Amino acid sequence: MISAVLTGFGVGGGLIIAIGAQNAFLLGQGLRRQHHIMVALICAFSDALLISIGVAGLGGLISSNPFWTELMAWGGAAFLGWYGLKSFKSLFSNHHLEKEKSHGKSRKEILLYTLAVTFLNPHVYIDTIVLVGGIAAQYEFEPRLYFALGAISASLCWFSFLAFAASWASPYLSRPITWKVIDGLTGSVMWLIAFSLIKEQL
Repeated sequence: MISAVLTGFGVGGGLIIAIGAQNAFLLGQGLRRQHHIMVALICAFSDALLISIGVAGLGGLISSNPFWTELMAWGGAAFLGWYGLKSFKSLFSNHHLEKEKSHGKSRKEILLYTLAVTFLNPHVYIDTIVLVGGIAAQYEFEPRLYFALGAISASLCWFSFLAFAASWASPYLSRPITWKVIDGLTGSVMWLIAFSLIKEQL
């Protein structure tokens, strides 16, 4: 059983650590110290939900339906493109780490942004439901549960680490030029992911 847990942890960690929309958004919120713990928990629990669905064998519902995959691709690309544009626009604004000057978003707005970055990004479904679920299908029922536990633990550990590390680093990254770099990288990541979602449709 330990082997299944470690395998799940390794697979989940390998997928989640890759630069993506969730990580970029959480990094920015952590550096701003703006509801970053809430964002990390939402990302982790969302992954746990999707991994559970994938391990339960429901990944085919998304991957085998062209209509839903295409709809998610265009919807996700539209949202990520818009969010990337906002990041690029803030390159030309004043950059401060103070909470009240960072984005002016309320807890509810950040909650909605986090859910959108998570559930409007088809890569999340591919990683959690299709890939993790497909690997888990190789196991019998009980080892499969341990595999899922390992994958879920990897997400929780990574998002917690990213939130706390970014928050810890924020006093050392308070210069405006740092925020310009972060906004530029965030915008680039969002646009690259958006393009990757629709390139096959073009």
